[in-house]
Amino acid sequence: MPAVGGIGPGTGKEYPGNLTPYVLVTCIVAAMGGLIFGYDIGISGGVTTMTPFLQKFFPSVWRKKEADKTKNQYCQYDSQTLTMFTSSLYLAALLASLVASTVTRKLGRKLSMLFGGLLFFAGALINGFAKAVWMLIVGRMLLGFGVGFANQSVPLYLSEMAPYRYRGALNIGFQLSITVGILIANVLNYFFNKIDGGWGWRLSLGGAMVPALIITVGSLILPDTPNSMIERGQTEEAKAKLKRIRGVDDIDEEFRDLVAASDASKLVEHPWGNLLQRKYRPHLTMAILIPFFQQLTGINVIMFYAPVLFNTIGFKDDAALMSAVITGAVNVGATLVSIYGVDKWGRRFLFLEGGVQMLICQAVVAACIGARFGINGDPGDLPKWYAVVVVLFICIYVAGFAWSWGPLGWLVPSEIFPLEIRSAAQSINVSVNMLFTFAVAQVFLTMLCHLKFGLFLFFAFFVLIMSIFVYFFLPETKGIPIEEMNQVWKTHWYWSRFVEDLDYPNGGMEMSKGGQGPKNV
Repeated sequence: MPAVGGIGPGTGKEYPGNLTPYVLVTCIVAAMGGLIFGYDIGISGGVTTMTPFLQKFFPSVWRKKEADKTKNQYCQYDSQTLTMFTSSLYLAALLASLVASTVTRKLGRKLSMLFGGLLFFAGALINGFAKAVWMLIVGRMLLGFGVGFANQSVPLYLSEMAPYRYRGALNIGFQLSITVGILIANVLNYFFNKIDGGWGWRLSLGGAMVPALIITVGSLILPDTPNSMIERGQTEEAKAKLKRIRGVDDIDEEFRDLVAASDASKLVEHPWGNLLQRKYRPHLTMAILIPFFQQLTGINVIMFYAPVLFNTIGFKDDAALMSAVITGAVNVGATLVSIYGVDKWGRRFLFLEGGVQMLICQAVVAACIGARFGINGDPGDLPKWYAVVVVLFICIYVAGFAWSWGPLGWLVPSEIFPLEIRSAAQSINVSVNMLFTFAVAQVFLTMLCHLKFGLFLFFAFFVLIMSIFVYFFLPETKGIPIEEMNQVWKTHWYWSRFVEDLDYPNGGMEMSKGGQGPKNV
């Protein structure tokens, strides 16, 4: 069995620095960028179960839902137009993230966040006042452009601002705000659905203006990261900023490494083409496979369509929205566990534990739904204990995701890329994430109709594959300064064949001076 760890203790530099109140507040404000993504995930699934919304925009789905009450429950929401409403956002986010790479690199992380907030605000405004399906789709696409910019810049910003010892916990603030956004959206859906007159869905969709304003205002008051300032030639300002961020005067070594990394990155004329070089093979692999696997855990299916799913397995509209609130609360709580443990237990432990937990739960949920609904999708009267068991195991599944693949799917890619390819690689990470979010959202209801309870086994298969991948191919990145991350590849049993010492003269040579070379674990 090959060694599958990454790097021995004591390898690499230990930059001085504290977790200052300034950095803490800065990272909390920046992490609010996740609210817009989370609010949208939560709101869209809930709105699509609201009868007035379906009657106005998707009457064929509403008629089918009413007609099928005693028939096949698996297929009642199967509508490509309805799924296009949900998934058009992710296609737009994919396109925006490609543009956002250049904006983030040339103009800074802050400006990219500002664009994200403004575009999301415009989309929320159009959706809140929508009169026709085309207005909904246009609004969703603007929301998607906003999400693309925010998801590109916020994880990078957090990884660059945080002292390396606390980088995991602070970066997961982004995922925490996504989960808080989902929970707030679920709670609002529950109450807005009760409004007489059937216009509550307008408040749900228009309410996205609030998280958009938070990230817009936040981006105006946040400082830029020293990495970004050096990248744009503001060297002296960057040094002063680094002193303030770290809360110590002894920042010379870290500053020199940041400047060296920036100088190396300026030699790269084509960061996109550069990604294809052999020495970046591990980075490119992670930028593609981590977001790919994250979407094929099946989590967005649960979160987008939690109300639809619970409605399908026999809950009434109100109860379905309430069940979504419960899963949303579990999501937030489990993300707090990840914040506590990521820099203590390490990334690999959380990835593997979460994978096992999700695998078991998906098998149980598939068995529960299969036993009652069978192949024809007609469950008869569902006993209360049955509904409780399904919700319980879905909650345990959500918890497993929320302390593993949820936050780490954003954290690990944002911390492993060298500066010269960081923006381009993060764009690929976001683009792959959005592409598969779009694909899964677009085909989920059709897959539910055809695969029935087997859909959960389909996702369980991918959870097994991704856990094996992590075990063998993902090195541990806990406690390693972001500019020294190349060491984890050079000491890995497989990736070391792609990464030579000469590829990283700064990291490799300087780290050897202390007489402590890299070690396998």
